[in-house]
Amino acid sequence: MLFRRSLRTSAAALALLLPFAAACGTDARAESSTVTLAVGATGWKAEEAVLKYAGLDDTPYKIKWSLFQGGDQQLQAIRAGALDLASSSEIPPVFAAADGSANFKVVAVQKGATLNQEVVVPKGSKVTGIAGLKGKKIGYVQNTTAHYFLYELLKQAGLKWSDVDAKPLLPNDGLAALNGGGIDAFASYGTSIITAHQQGATTVGSGKDILSGNFLWSARDSVLSSPEQKAAVADLIARITKAYAYVRDGHLDGFAQVTADATHQPLAQARKDLTDAQAQRPTQARTVGADTIASQQKVADVFTELGALKEHLDVKSFWTTELNADLEKAL
Repeated sequence: MLFRRSLRTSAAALALLLPFAAACGTDARAESSTVTLAVGATGWKAEEAVLKYAGLDDTPYKIKWSLFQGGDQQLQAIRAGALDLASSSEIPPVFAAADGSANFKVVAVQKGATLNQEVVVPKGSKVTGIAGLKGKKIGYVQNTTAHYFLYELLKQAGLKWSDVDAKPLLPNDGLAALNGGGIDAFASYGTSIITAHQQGATTVGSGKDILSGNFLWSARDSVLSSPEQKAAVADLIARITKAYAYVRDGHLDGFAQVTADATHQPLAQARKDLTDAQAQRPTQARTVGADTIASQQKVADVFTELGALKEHLDVKSFWTTELNADLEKAL
């Protein structure tokens, strides 16, 4: 309780009030109550849940959370003007910006685990490795981490993309196809992989050591032109980092229960996944740097090699350090 109260009344409050005071005048909290952020989430609303669990959901701005099956859909929503802030892997912004008219910028990076990023086969399958998928039907979530690590795993196994019958599918559709015999394997992530294992699927390949663990926060350009919304974005990203620090500081069991309830998995499994994830890469935000941009450039170049991008894409065009100062203060 003391830890939770201190977060509310000291660091979080100070980080919040300073940027909002500068942006909104002396009555920052009253003025900022008119600010609303439309924010995306993938799989389940883990960010919303962890803020509530850590007692950091008392934002002086409103948040409208929307759930999507993938970061690619979040970026599509950003492009359509339906979201202010999207969270995704490095891949979706590449495709959202490929036409050269992106209306967003990557403003921050959240380091995170790369677990539950797998290629799975259904119960009873005789396939035991990626090489065994030659000539098989493989579902994958297009323009996401699944697309990327599947391509890299095939290369490692000496296979070309053309050596398999790759089918783009959304996570829920891929699960149904896997269980119904419509595909021989499925490359996906998150809750869809957890559910697949609950239904008897086994892992034949993992993106754990292929993926960088860089998850990107992308903000619509109109957000960056609003001092109030910009301050709110920095504060929200910092609060999520602080909330996960609270979870790691002796509160894993409680958040594991929240996770188990939301994802309908056994508590023991939820706790193991949460513990393993935070041990591999503690969830925490960092500012934009040359190394984070270079990491995404490498990913974009792979998709050019694959033919998914028609020409070379310079990812620097949709990154910005504009949030760095605000985020450093909030963290």
